[in-house]
Amino acid sequence: MKKVLIGIVIVIMLGLAAFFLFRNTESEINFRTEKAVKGDIVATVTATGTVNAVTTVLVGTQVSGTIKNIYVDFNSPVKKGQVIALIDPATFEAQVAQARANLLSAKANLEKSEATLVDAKRTMDRNKELLSKNLIARSDLDTAGTNYETTKAQVGVSKAQVAQTEAALKIAETNLGYTKILSPVDGVVISRNVDIGQTVAASFQTPTLFTIAQDLTKMQIDTNVDEADIGNITVGQDVEFTVDAYPDVTFKGMVSQLRNSPTIVQNVVTYDVVIKVGNPDLKLKPGMTANVSIVLIGKKDILKIPNAALRFSPAAKDKGRTQGQQKGKGLGVWVLENGKAKRVPVKTGISDGNYTELVSGGISEGQELIVESLAKPKENARPAGPRMF
Repeated sequence: MKKVLIGIVIVIMLGLAAFFLFRNTESEINFRTEKAVKGDIVATVTATGTVNAVTTVLVGTQVSGTIKNIYVDFNSPVKKGQVIALIDPATFEAQVAQARANLLSAKANLEKSEATLVDAKRTMDRNKELLSKNLIARSDLDTAGTNYETTKAQVGVSKAQVAQTEAALKIAETNLGYTKILSPVDGVVISRNVDIGQTVAASFQTPTLFTIAQDLTKMQIDTNVDEADIGNITVGQDVEFTVDAYPDVTFKGMVSQLRNSPTIVQNVVTYDVVIKVGNPDLKLKPGMTANVSIVLIGKKDILKIPNAALRFSPAAKDKGRTQGQQKGKGLGVWVLENGKAKRVPVKTGISDGNYTELVSGGISEGQELIVESLAKPKENARPAGPRMF
């Protein structure tokens, strides 16, 4: 009987020990924390954009014809006025020759009209002298005067025909000149859209034969900034960006223009922000996608807290392990005090997306802030109420 009593006592003591052990385990604080630290914060606006040349010229043609020669290719450097392609000039040379012949004919007609005018004036003067001697009738003088005036008008018509044929010759020579496709700027050919033997028609829409970037050492990025952030952007702000081709290289730039024309896609309003970028080593190429960070403001050696601490809020299962007001007004962070989580109101400043400036609040450098609860939910918990079989 004594042994039975001793066994019962031992079982009770083991049960009490297990009860207190599990209770203490469940009541342990199980949070992940991060420290409030001092450092630098740079507030930025992020966007994506496309790298383009500052000046891109589309070279077309004003005359129709067949491409006879091409003198440049992709990536060819060109100078202003350089011949880069030639349209077959045979038809246009024939038109120039015809216009020249028409001009010679018009000039010959003018000389003929002038000679006729001289003869008509001579006849009129002779008739005046004869009429003064009563050797001819008055009507003969009138007829001679009419012939003179008519011939004089014909000379004017002939002069107009000469001017008209000169203009036609000039047009034909101009069209002949257009058969030589010239580079309008110094730059690099980044696109060639024609081949030898291809026929181009400039009747309705000017075809694009070449695309020339004027200076690839100076580039620009056209970015789309959301309307919520555009108010923080000003001309002259510094910009940092990366491209997929060089993920480990951070390029520098500067905001040069904010365009007022909005772009609306699926009710999302954005504005074009132009960023000027230097490209002395020609790493950046037209069409690259740039991941842009526009620097708004930066502060050095300030106390900053992780953004995760500002987002943290104890779950319902953690209420027993907190003290003070659970949901206070304004921003706050949670700290561990005497083994329990305590909310501390704070006032914040700028943020870089990961850390936020601490302007005021009872937080000191190095203090641990709760950012996440690591307590696991009970696996065998069942809802209250009768079982359903």
